[in-house]
Amino acid sequence: MQLEAATLSTINEWLNGNYDQKTKDEIQQLLDKEAVTELTDSFYRSLEFGTGGLRGIMGAGSNRINKYTIGTATQGLCNYLLKKYPGEKVKVAIAHDSRNNSDYFAGITADVFSANGIHVYFFKALRPTPELSFAIRQLGCRSGVMLTASHNPKEYNGYKAYGADGGQFTAPDDTLVMDEVANIKSIDEVKFDRIDSNVELIAEEIDQLYLDKITELSVSPEAIARQKDLKIVYSPIHGTGITLVPKALAQFGFTNLTLVEEQSTPDGNFPTVVYPNPEEKEALTLALKKAQEIDADLVLATDPDADRVGIAVKNNDGEFVLLNGNQTGSLLINYLLSAWEEKGKLTGEQYIVKTIVTSNLIEEIAKAKNVTYYNTLTGFKWIGQLMTSLEGKKTFIGGGEESYGYLIGELVRDKDAIVSCAFIAEMTAFYKDKGSSLYNAMLDMYVEYGLYKEELVSITKKGKTGAEEIKAMMEKFRNNPPVTLGGSKVATLKDYELGIETDLIANAKKDLELPKSDVLQFITEDGSIISARPSGTEPKIKFYCSVNAPLKDKAAFKAIDAELSAKVKAIMNDLEV
Repeated sequence: MQLEAATLSTINEWLNGNYDQKTKDEIQQLLDKEAVTELTDSFYRSLEFGTGGLRGIMGAGSNRINKYTIGTATQGLCNYLLKKYPGEKVKVAIAHDSRNNSDYFAGITADVFSANGIHVYFFKALRPTPELSFAIRQLGCRSGVMLTASHNPKEYNGYKAYGADGGQFTAPDDTLVMDEVANIKSIDEVKFDRIDSNVELIAEEIDQLYLDKITELSVSPEAIARQKDLKIVYSPIHGTGITLVPKALAQFGFTNLTLVEEQSTPDGNFPTVVYPNPEEKEALTLALKKAQEIDADLVLATDPDADRVGIAVKNNDGEFVLLNGNQTGSLLINYLLSAWEEKGKLTGEQYIVKTIVTSNLIEEIAKAKNVTYYNTLTGFKWIGQLMTSLEGKKTFIGGGEESYGYLIGELVRDKDAIVSCAFIAEMTAFYKDKGSSLYNAMLDMYVEYGLYKEELVSITKKGKTGAEEIKAMMEKFRNNPPVTLGGSKVATLKDYELGIETDLIANAKKDLELPKSDVLQFITEDGSIISARPSGTEPKIKFYCSVNAPLKDKAAFKAIDAELSAKVKAIMNDLEV
């Protein structure tokens, strides 16, 4: 059996260290089976914080999610907090989603925090990720942890670590936490013995405070009052959204909500879907069936930790169509800025944010409304960091990213499907009140600003060999960028890893302003934007393609949309992905 020396050394540490017998038996069984690939993937490295914190497949090993990797991460976080806030009674908050073992891992996390003398506010039942971010800010916590793997398959779990602002850690604190975790050389350094007096249960009181505060953000309560019987179908896809989305919609004033009963019970096996991901059409099958039965106005579906939402609306042929994250995000920003403008609330002090791989249509809308806009790196932690830096100086209206994550208002520092569901419903009521629909509002937006079409291609490369293949693909594009894409010359190359933007026509270079990240962007002469980046949370490399064209009237939508689809296909063929 050929295992690398470093991997074998880590395996032996686990077999001979202070780990429970069940864990040792699991490892020994893999050794007996000579399961080289699985052992390598389980032990060739330690799990690291990516754009979404700690995330991986559950099981035994240093590169798996288990009691010991969760405990080590928490001990490292404790060590960081106790150094950063010396002499202070440090407080943290912990929540978990509906995944298998999420409640168990949340308990382990609370054990370690409490054993280190840190006061824990512990949600006594499953709650959404955005509510954890809210609780950190409301309760004066220095940190918080959410046990979730978001929309990943059921084999996964994860650990999102948050800072005092309610946002995920960014530089330099992310590195400081990682260093503290890496400095733990033995599981014996992890304090697992809970001190009960340091753990305080929370739940409904935070729910109500959060719901009251998001309701205060409503911009068009009059439209809701007139359209309160809007037919809404909602699915939490077996996740935490069931705890707050129905309450939020009711508190906003909506009275006609239909739940997808088959998906309303939290269940970490996600029995009715292949993936609990609202980006996947399959995950919304039952919701769409229910919508057709009752002739709904709007379909909403949230992922297991309720930070992302997928939607469907009726087109002008009466068919339900799924909107992608760029379409929903653009509609939300267009609605928010239009509604704020109607109320005379745009004073020049407001701003919106999107990520570099999210539709530039959002920029065009902001420019037209004279509202400041910002671009950040991919990952909502960068939006949260920007919001914190501007807190008290400018007002954040809304923002989001193409991966179905949006935020309205400044209560939270992460994407928030609860407030997004409420505002998507409000937006639908707003346009229905004007005799339109969300679908027609989208077409009107395209006529005004141009038809923007975005597509994402994800290539999965699992394990150690997969990580090496992804790295090789990025190096190939970095060293040999394409000359043309979709029949248009590549005019600009943005290399965020090197921090350099190159004008390929004039052969001129300038520095990029954003932090360094392994992202490449190719911008063609006709305005197409193609981005390549390895995922920070999944074993994937992602290619984002954005093309656009003028749309002179709504009747031309299908024809122009088809032309843009063909263009995206040509670009992806040129990239050989």
